[in-house]
Amino acid sequence: MTKFKSVQEQHFPTLDIYVPVVARVHGGSHPEFHKVKELYEQIKTKVAEAESLAQEFAELRQVTDDYTVPGDVCESYEAVYKMLEELDQAYHA
Repeated sequence: MTKFKSVQEQHFPTLDIYVPVVARVHGGSHPEFHKVKELYEQIKTKVAEAESLAQEFAELRQVTDDYTVPGDVCESYEAVYKMLEELDQAYHA
């Protein structure tokens, strides 16, 4: 879990900035991102409470089609998926 903590500390500050912006900018044409935002918030809460994140990461993989970035989105959207995927991989390492 040490790797996860390291990746979390690296990505959470950026995700805290990007996720709400991407939801606002792309949520109309990519409504699935609202679920991504919800799941990210659940992950943050569960990390703070030291609870398992397996269900949230499984749902993220499903909602994002294994973190497949849509072709019509900005770099921030792509960065969110990349950071969430890295968190997922670190959690399961």
